[in-house]
Amino acid sequence: MVTIDRRAIPDAATESHWQAEDGWSIRRIDWRADAPKGSILFLPGRGDIYEKYLETLHGFWTDGWNVTASDWRGQAGSGRFSEEPNVGHVDDFATWIADLAWFWKIWATQTPGPHILMGHSMGGHLVLRALAERAVDPDAAILSAPMLGIHAGGVPYWVGHAYARLMTRIGNPARAAWKDSEKPGSRASERHKLLTHDKARYDDEPGWWALRPELKMGPASWGWVERAMESIRGLERTGTLEAIDTPMLIVATTADQLVDTRRIITDAKRLPNVELVLYGGEAAHELLREADPVRDQVMATIGAFLERQTQ
Repeated sequence: MVTIDRRAIPDAATESHWQAEDGWSIRRIDWRADAPKGSILFLPGRGDIYEKYLETLHGFWTDGWNVTASDWRGQAGSGRFSEEPNVGHVDDFATWIADLAWFWKIWATQTPGPHILMGHSMGGHLVLRALAERAVDPDAAILSAPMLGIHAGGVPYWVGHAYARLMTRIGNPARAAWKDSEKPGSRASERHKLLTHDKARYDDEPGWWALRPELKMGPASWGWVERAMESIRGLERTGTLEAIDTPMLIVATTADQLVDTRRIITDAKRLPNVELVLYGGEAAHELLREADPVRDQVMATIGAFLERQTQ
């Protein structure tokens, strides 16, 4: 097991910025291996920061991989779309797909293969959509609790989408869709229960907010909610996922209170070359930051998948 100070950038890693096609500056962090097995690009979730995953990313590097993680435009240390810095807003998920496609072309030519694309939550959704649109061409992909659906208590997606569209039209689309935490009706004091059973790992995030206040982000905007529902529904079209033959590993939990695991299971059945590993009540949304008994299993599963990509 790799042990690092989770609230400090490892000496082996380098932080910098890359420029999107229109010049927007986006943060990245890189680990370079001496004799790499290949290269991994990791993309975090909504309102997320790569600092939360230093332990995992450093572990991949220790196992012999070149590793890169990147912000999404408009969150973490890469600017904002909204005048309210605590609100996560976006004009369209297509903006993020275009950024990923641009960065992928550069990154893939500068790093050795096999090239692995990995995304958590919203990052997982965007990876899958980018694959469906042939915006990227990794040798394999790994999705952690991908946002293939939003946990909405059984409300049909078309109903949720129609309501979100209405809310963008009767007010500023960039205004917050709820008050705090990760989902409507959830108190900030109970946020950690939605994410991980490991309170020490959970506390790393507010610890980084204290060190780097500019990273903090709270609720999503109504514009984000509407665009997320539009993007999710876009993957429902027959033939969209069925055409993705990239080797893929999905890890998820049936106890997830943020993303819809039923949708993950349904979509996995449509993917022709996928391994789906499900956990239960022992795991919350952030499987990569769970308590050791779960996290060790998750990392072993990912490690075995990565090894198969080098054979």
